[in-house]
Amino acid sequence: MAEVDEVSSAPITPRRASVAPSPPISCPPSQYHSPSLTRSPLLIPPVDHEVTVAAKTPTVKTPNRIRTPRFITPLGSPIRKALHLTKLDPRDAWLPITESRNGNAFYAAFHCLCSGIGIQALILPVAFTILGWSWGVICLTLAFVWQLYTLYLLVQLHESSETGIRYSRYMQLSAATFGEKLANLLALFPIMYLSGGTCVAVIVIGGSTSKMLFQTVCGPNCTAHPLTATEWYLVFTCLAVLLSQLPNLNSIAGVSLIGAITAVGYCTIIWVVSVSEGRLPNVSYNPVRGKTQIARVFDVLNALGIIAFAFRGHNLILEIQATMPSSEKHPSRVPMWKGVKVAYLIIAMCLFPLAIGGYWAYGHLIPANGGMLTALYQFRAKDMSRFLLGMTSFFVIINALSSFQIYAMQMFDDMESKVTTRLKKPCTWWQRVILRAMFGYGCFFVAVAIPFLGSVAGLVGGIALPVTLAYPCFMWLKIKKPKSYSPAWWLNWGLGVLGMGLSGLLIAAGIYVVIDTGIEVSFFKPH
Repeated sequence: MAEVDEVSSAPITPRRASVAPSPPISCPPSQYHSPSLTRSPLLIPPVDHEVTVAAKTPTVKTPNRIRTPRFITPLGSPIRKALHLTKLDPRDAWLPITESRNGNAFYAAFHCLCSGIGIQALILPVAFTILGWSWGVICLTLAFVWQLYTLYLLVQLHESSETGIRYSRYMQLSAATFGEKLANLLALFPIMYLSGGTCVAVIVIGGSTSKMLFQTVCGPNCTAHPLTATEWYLVFTCLAVLLSQLPNLNSIAGVSLIGAITAVGYCTIIWVVSVSEGRLPNVSYNPVRGKTQIARVFDVLNALGIIAFAFRGHNLILEIQATMPSSEKHPSRVPMWKGVKVAYLIIAMCLFPLAIGGYWAYGHLIPANGGMLTALYQFRAKDMSRFLLGMTSFFVIINALSSFQIYAMQMFDDMESKVTTRLKKPCTWWQRVILRAMFGYGCFFVAVAIPFLGSVAGLVGGIALPVTLAYPCFMWLKIKKPKSYSPAWWLNWGLGVLGMGLSGLLIAAGIYVVIDTGIEVSFFKPH
């Protein structure tokens, strides 16, 4: 890296032969710096003995012109001079999230689409069976606007023009807002659940759908010996681990594009086929009510939870934005927000027709387990061509493989950060292969060992809800400090408190459902 140069009319004092020059630090040029993985965001270099010797040499200097080093972005703030002799933690250039910073708005749109549309969107019509037409549409619209607003807050909070700090990971922003100890207590488990738990879920979905695809392609008169559910899980996991060897988040932009295309594809096929085939006989749109008052309340809360959890991916937004270059004149929030707007416009065009069209076609008959995908096989398989049915299953599998990559990248980053902190050097290729294979097959083991994990997903999901709907509001209040009792102040306090309250109610509802219905415990017996 370039050192701080001074323009002087005096001859340059020769360097002493015994003093070795400082090794260069590999960091992205001309960008805001990210907080290091240590407690301090900046590493202050030791005093250079050569600078001391040069200072003692009497010289007649012309007015100095200090050139900003390449690793620091020129900042229009009072701390600009103080930053002239600071250096970045090189570990940011060693980790999968921040290793490459050549992303753009297109990459951001691909990643947001791949992480924002998932199989959980297919159960949205189940929420309508409890809420009915009017409240179902209202709650879905409000939830979409709410999560889009908190998404905007995170994009704006990613970098600060005053301090020059980039929060490249959700945990870094949480620690800066709540403090390190409180952030570990409030945000660490939900973020790890949203990443690791999603990877386990996509293994279950991908493996189960692979089994259905084989049965569809083979046909009813197939004599081939089918694989068991566990074997299909293993096949899917091997493919996911092989694909996970791509080094960093920017390198999987093409994978995210394919995942986004397939997600839009199977969502469109499912709702178009469901609507075009018409409503099922004896369809009812009367909201399903529990026998007791408390059961009705918890059913409504469960429906709200289904809608809230259909919008995921907030725990990856800062990481996606971290792959972009950023400077004072060209901050990363501008292309990032462009990509987000395009992505969520497409997401809305998928989710709303899926929820409304699916409820119109199936009404109260929509299967609670699997939603629209199960309904397609259960009610439309005989009317659909085998090619179209197989293509839908194939799209689901490809989307699951792509979703695994983007959600696992956050876990890869965390594991590799521990290794680089201990070894003080980047991971070698074989270390990355071992770490990523360990994570992938660990998720496979959980998927096979605890197949009933989905039964408590609502309970654990209630704990993860604040990451999407509440924490960004409190982060904005703490970092941006809007004027007290201003509209922005009231809005963020209201949404933050409402999100935390909703999370508490969903946790209570999840506990009630587990106690009331029970859990079919079946270790190592996936279906």
